[in-house]
Amino acid sequence: MTRPMRTLPRYGSSNPQAFRPMATLIPSLSSRLSRMTSGEKRFAQRLEAKLEEDYLCWYDLPVGPANVHPDFIVLHPKRGLIILEVKDWKPDTLRAMTRADATLLTDAGMKRVPNPLEQARQYAHAVVDVLEKDPQLTFSSGRMKGRLLFPWTYGVVLANISRRQFEAAELAEVLEPHRVICQDEMTESAEAEAFQQRLWDMFHLGGFGHLSLPQLDRIRWHLFPEIRLPARQIGLFDEVEDAEAPDLLRVLDLQQEQLARSLGEGHRVIHGVAGSGKTLILGYRAEHLARTCAKPILVLCYNKALARRLEHWMHAKGVSDKVHIASFHAWCHRQLTVYHVGLPHGDPGDPGYWGAMVQRVIEGVDRHLIPAGQYDAVLIDEGHDFRPEWLKLVVRMVDPLTDSLLLLYDDAQSIYDTGRRRDFSFRGVGIRAQGRTTILKVNYRNTREILDFAAGFARELLRATDAGDDGVPRLAPVSAGRHGDAPSLVKLPSLRDEAAWLADQLKAAHRAGTPWRDMAVLYRHYEPVGKTVNSVFRLAGIPLTWKDAIRFSDRQDTVKLLPFHSSKGLEFPVVAIPGVGREASEKGGADEEEARLLYVAMTRATEKLLVTGA
Repeated sequence: MTRPMRTLPRYGSSNPQAFRPMATLIPSLSSRLSRMTSGEKRFAQRLEAKLEEDYLCWYDLPVGPANVHPDFIVLHPKRGLIILEVKDWKPDTLRAMTRADATLLTDAGMKRVPNPLEQARQYAHAVVDVLEKDPQLTFSSGRMKGRLLFPWTYGVVLANISRRQFEAAELAEVLEPHRVICQDEMTESAEAEAFQQRLWDMFHLGGFGHLSLPQLDRIRWHLFPEIRLPARQIGLFDEVEDAEAPDLLRVLDLQQEQLARSLGEGHRVIHGVAGSGKTLILGYRAEHLARTCAKPILVLCYNKALARRLEHWMHAKGVSDKVHIASFHAWCHRQLTVYHVGLPHGDPGDPGYWGAMVQRVIEGVDRHLIPAGQYDAVLIDEGHDFRPEWLKLVVRMVDPLTDSLLLLYDDAQSIYDTGRRRDFSFRGVGIRAQGRTTILKVNYRNTREILDFAAGFARELLRATDAGDDGVPRLAPVSAGRHGDAPSLVKLPSLRDEAAWLADQLKAAHRAGTPWRDMAVLYRHYEPVGKTVNSVFRLAGIPLTWKDAIRFSDRQDTVKLLPFHSSKGLEFPVVAIPGVGREASEKGGADEEEARLLYVAMTRATEKLLVTGA
């Protein structure tokens, strides 16, 4: 039966008191303020301020295969899981409520909406149904067999109704009082212990023990399929099966997830070490923007192989029609041909041809022959390899109405014209990212043994330096702590001996179960190293794909043969690097440049690194 609401007295606010944010809120509060109701904003602020750092809180994200949208999810390794709905209803607009629905007075007249507690209950059961399918999250025996290893509950936040008003209106008959947080229980001055107790009062059960970090990741894996990473690295951008969760699984870490979900409007710069997940964040961002933007999204990088890999990802996600991916020079070529500006005279093999092509695009935009603002967003991978004039040009391609630009940068991986960057500033090329820069220091790609080995060849390049909010810092990578075999460093008399030894090692790995597509051979110069490997491997019967013929799909089950430069942004479980030391003496080259290239090549290996040389 519908119960009419009594007239409710107004409730005054308390004096504010500052608290330091502690809990992790995803997305970040600053990125969602414009989309939140005032009640949701206040409640999010309380979660950040009054919960400790081991609390995880998500706001308004699609959950599980059913894509339900609870307002907040709160997860704690010992306390459990809470699903919360927040309502900004005011005493004089809430006219009636039953256990099934509520009647509100709106500008358009009376409106009937679901009872928020019932709404939260249904969301909670949808979440639990998904999690209970994972045997690693449920009891395996006893009376609780098949039930979750941790408590779960649900509740409602009435952001504009006090407890006194709640009781006066007899709302307890349709909303269980212990499942409700009222306006005066979530003020800025409320004690943290009292605020937390309101959450724990929603539980009927507790004390199941602590969830481990792998279990917390499994919960995130189920709740948010979009942050899943497949275990097989070379298939990083392939589709992930939604069926049964594997025994070993990977997801974006919390910093990566928060960053990926929190990238809002404006210009953003992410400084990240090799293997820190920069490209994953870019891909997540591109996929999200493709589903919300009107104009196309442009993704640029320097490396053609990385561009092909990103194309494979966007195609697998079904957004390749909205996300345009190209190497920078391929994009310039297309701009000149599409807008009939004309390509420069000369041979593409000439040293100055590509520079002349870029200059033609710049002049074409200046003369309004090529339109500016073509894209709702521009995302730049490998920004450390872009010249300042390139960045200045690309910034002009962003629609000023959206003004959305994301730049990924790692000074240690800057392997083109490295001497030109020392006085570089983002402001100087039109990138306004002050206050919107992020640093990622943790390397997840490499084992500790591989990372330490690679760092030994580039120690000076990895010496951390600070550059302020507008400059380019140099970051020292921090290992995520994953361990594996020590890299192999073998000295042999000739390049053919090296290639033969590596062929034997890769054939042994293949016999042990590693697919050919999970292996790569990286070289500094094709003459003589790459050419020798190509010849010896083919005689040994190893399927090999070289450079531009490489495609990133399971159908191309071949070892990839790539120059150091083209390996940037890629990763393989097994990486072989022949000719180390031998080429430096024969070809020459600056020590810093060679160290950068070798560091980039070595950090492509996720599990096993084989290095041969003189």
